[in-house]
Amino acid sequence: MMQQLKLMGQRSMAEQWGWLLLLQMSLSPTTEDGEPCPSSSVSTNTRIPFPDQICRNPSFSPVFCSRRNETFEKLGAIGTLANLLIYLTKVFNLKSITAANILNIFNGTTNFATLLGAFLCDTYFGRFKTLAFCTIASYMGLQAIQLTAAIKSLHPPHCGNSSTCVGPTKGQMAFLIMGFGMLITGAAGIRPCNLAFGADQFNPETESGKRGINSFFNWYFFTFTFAQMVSLTLIVYIQSNVSWAIGLAIPAILMLVSCAIFFSGSKIYVRVKATGSPMTSVVQVIVAAIRKARLTRHEQSWQSLYSYIPAKSINSKLPYTDQFRFLDKAAIVTPQDQINVEGSPVNPWRLCSMQQVEEVKCLMRVIPIWASAMIYYIAIVQQNTYAIFQATQANRRLGTTNFKIPAASYVVFLMLSLTIFIPIYDRVLVPFLRRLTGKEGGITVLQRMGIGLSLAILTMLVSGFVESRRRHIALTRPTLGMEPRRGEISSMSALWLVPQFALAGLTEAFANIGQVEFYYKQFPENMRSIAGSLYYCGMAGANYLSSLLITIVHNKTGNGKGGNWLQEDLNKGKLDYYYYLIAAIGMVNLGYFLVCARWYQYKVTAEVKDDSETEQPGKCMTP
Repeated sequence: MMQQLKLMGQRSMAEQWGWLLLLQMSLSPTTEDGEPCPSSSVSTNTRIPFPDQICRNPSFSPVFCSRRNETFEKLGAIGTLANLLIYLTKVFNLKSITAANILNIFNGTTNFATLLGAFLCDTYFGRFKTLAFCTIASYMGLQAIQLTAAIKSLHPPHCGNSSTCVGPTKGQMAFLIMGFGMLITGAAGIRPCNLAFGADQFNPETESGKRGINSFFNWYFFTFTFAQMVSLTLIVYIQSNVSWAIGLAIPAILMLVSCAIFFSGSKIYVRVKATGSPMTSVVQVIVAAIRKARLTRHEQSWQSLYSYIPAKSINSKLPYTDQFRFLDKAAIVTPQDQINVEGSPVNPWRLCSMQQVEEVKCLMRVIPIWASAMIYYIAIVQQNTYAIFQATQANRRLGTTNFKIPAASYVVFLMLSLTIFIPIYDRVLVPFLRRLTGKEGGITVLQRMGIGLSLAILTMLVSGFVESRRRHIALTRPTLGMEPRRGEISSMSALWLVPQFALAGLTEAFANIGQVEFYYKQFPENMRSIAGSLYYCGMAGANYLSSLLITIVHNKTGNGKGGNWLQEDLNKGKLDYYYYLIAAIGMVNLGYFLVCARWYQYKVTAEVKDDSETEQPGKCMTP
């Protein structure tokens, strides 16, 4: 991959895109019998699955086009965001706490915007059009941020080793924020839709399609992590040691490649047409249940509840469950309720079907699990903020050479751990566990998430121990000089940070992938883009909570006898105490998660039951 990018870099932009387009146009996928793969670009109200045939040219299949678009999009976006913390402190001369809070707020807003993007996608535009618009918006955002580095008037003067630096002007910050805004717009559509769009390319009604979807979630994160690894090594190195302008131009160019790859496969994608706002049905159930709150709900009367499924519905039929029974009142037929000839209610704000009620129950069961996942992710946020500051004040030299590993590049060990473990898990552990448990996924998704939450606690404990050692060596042994605007550089090798990053990678392999699969399978089919956004909303909540926690700890300990835990100079602070505090919060959260998982009832369809995760309707499965 890197050799190809290097060769492409030697050509002019016109030659690059001419070469790329000719290559894509020359590819004509064929089946094993030599016949062309059928096109599946027809847009209908229901899903038209991609043919269950193996193409000789898999590089041009819808799934692989989606994966490659995702790879280049992440190479571009992460190539900019991975080193953004250092960029804000080194180029825009912001303080570390200010930069960390800006990054947390930006990441939080970016992730929360996915909820709006998913709503617009499912309601009006569909996944293909949403991805098309947002991919272009992401490119424009990356290009704007690159200009802040390339044009001197768009960033403050270089600070050097001076302790007093000139901060950015309002105009410079406004231009930077404009770039952030376009990145937020792009992420709002790409993040919730790309995963669901890729999964749409499989046929869930076939055995190979089911297995393909299960494996797709693992390999999606493999692709995502590969992009992060390249960004955190090559691109970050160029930004830190060669030129910020060049280093930020590479992500923008890669994002342009992402646009070309995405649109090159537009004729063969499976497209699911937008069917209207799925949230309208949710609100109707809540309103109808409130209107009928005074009605008596008799025992064992669920068979008398109003049952109706529209002919064009893409959702699986759900059996009755006995949780959140107060919502059942929305499906009680009263003398005031009128029903049309085809069976639909005259007033859907007074009478809802049992199917609608069960769909709302699916959402309500997921929320407590989502809350615990949001709190767990605070531990991962620290590996992208304060762990980088740890590396900044540690010995980053590689062996006896003068080469210094960029501080932001240490996060690559998180990605490397995740990248190595995913194929092992998918190809070795899952088949082994499948033979032991008889479940399609080896273990349930809640069990997988529970393991991830436990590893997050261990990650913070190890992080605290390493920081304690780093600070102790900095205070008791000769240091390696001074980091500008920070403090003495500890002689402890920054490679001591590898264990905490490796554990964080394993944490994401279990908890993050488990979350994505969990939301995708437990939400109604017409809300899967919103399901994807829920994962990112959890990350957004974690970023906001992390920012809030930093502010509280900074203010509360600033006037304490023990001193501020989060000093600009980590040698004067107690960052390890902050890590132990997050570990304690994680332990409480794990207990909460286990209670929620014990109570949770998996979604079961009336026609097809997923043996990997379900037993009988109404029975709870433990994590």
